[in-house]
Amino acid sequence: MFELDTVEQAAALATELRGRDVPGVIEVVPGARTVLVVAQRPEQLVPVDQIVAGLGDGDVPTPDGELVEVPTLYDGVDLEDVAELTGLSVSAVIDLHSTVEYRAAFSGFTPGFTYLTGLATTLWLPRRPSPRPRVDAGSVAIGADFTGVYPTSSPGGWHLLGHTTIEMWNPSRARPAFIVPGDRVRFVAVGG
Repeated sequence: MFELDTVEQAAALATELRGRDVPGVIEVVPGARTVLVVAQRPEQLVPVDQIVAGLGDGDVPTPDGELVEVPTLYDGVDLEDVAELTGLSVSAVIDLHSTVEYRAAFSGFTPGFTYLTGLATTLWLPRRPSPRPRVDAGSVAIGADFTGVYPTSSPGGWHLLGHTTIEMWNPSRARPAFIVPGDRVRFVAVGG
């Protein structure tokens, strides 16, 4: 387990390690500020140690992953509350959210849920005081400094900005998750 200073560094390191052919490495799993590297034998982690040691202060160049577009109807039940909490208009919230290219940093919470970094600091809000018992699949939301899309109906405490009809998780696809760590992601505002 390698600990880094930021979520961006962890995501970039994981992407870089996946792009290298390190003998014996079975799996690379990014977390919020960690990267878990699984190898067949401990000595096979030596090249990974050298890569991490060569990073100096932890800076890692951001790789260019696949660009994934998520058509989004900004009709979320929390959209007006987010505007009020941030002091912005509803249209400004939509513009801020939909004009950024995000990075898929890591997956978690539930299969197909990917935490996206790059959210404008103006939109950083703590989780809702009380989570909802059910958030619909496809809900586009923000929480803290992340944004993401709920892949299945589940409880959730993030602020709901809108929804997409894209299926985020389907285990029968060759790539079950629509968004995977390393991807670049854009939310594209669509009409109702």
